[in-house]
This record gives sequence, structure tokens and C-alpha cells, in this order.
Amino acid sequence: MGILDILKVSASGLSAQRKRMEVIATNLANIQTTRTEEGGPFRKKEVVFTATEISEGKTFDNMLAERLEGVIVEEIVESGKPFEKIYDPGHPDADREGYVTYPNVNLMEEMADMVSATRAYEANINVVNTTKEMFMKTLDIAK
Repeated sequence: MGILDILKVSASGLSAQRKRMEVIATNLANIQTTRTEEGGPFRKKEVVFTATEISEGKTFDNMLAERLEGVIVEEIVESGKPFEKIYDPGHPDADREGYVTYPNVNLMEEMADMVSATRAYEANINVVNTTKEMFMKTLDIAK
């Protein structure tokens, strides 16, 4: 595994976690959205990651010896969690019984996901920085 391979794997992780943070931000921004263009309340979005091949341009012998995988966002799906109904007869979106259907977004879950995505992003940044430091020390040794 070369230095560029390490950076490619970390870069894929950085990109995936950035997209995850964007989806979390969208969920948080719509936590009280009871009416969308599609009709009904906002549905929570979730990111689905999948492994992807990183080792491109390698010889056949090298590919047999090692397999490098990064991560990509395969898709963004809507959550299947049920909506929350709250009694609020004065709300403009209340049904006949006075209940308002709110999005299936939970603030605590989103904050925990945000912390997790932030930590994963930081871990990938640390890998990039450590790899850079090791490369620079290697160059110093060669002087």
C-alpha cells in the first residue's frame, strides 16, 4: 500500500462523512416541517454507505496480494420510522381530531449521528496528517 493509496482511502471517508453531515443538517432544518411539496410532513433522510474499490492502475499480481477499499455514499433513503402525532387543534395542519403529524426526525438521534460523523471525519483527517508527517520524515531521512 502506497502513500497515495492511504490518502485515497481517507479522502473517500472524508467525502462520505461530509455528505452524511449535509443529510443530518437537512434533517435538523426540517424537524418541524409539517407540510412539504409532496404532501405530508418531512421524512427523515438516511445515508447508505458501501465499500468501493480504490486500487486502480495496479498490476494483476498486486491486486491478488492486496485489496484496497474506500467508502462511497450509495444512496440517500427516506426513513421508515413512523411519524409523531401531537394534539394541537390550533395548528393549521391539524387533522379533524386536532392532531398534527410531525416529521419522524428525533433531535437526540440526529445530534448523536452528528457527533459520530464529526468523529469519523476527524479520524480521517488524522490519518491524512499522520501519513503526511511520515512521508516528510522519510524525505528527511533521505537527505
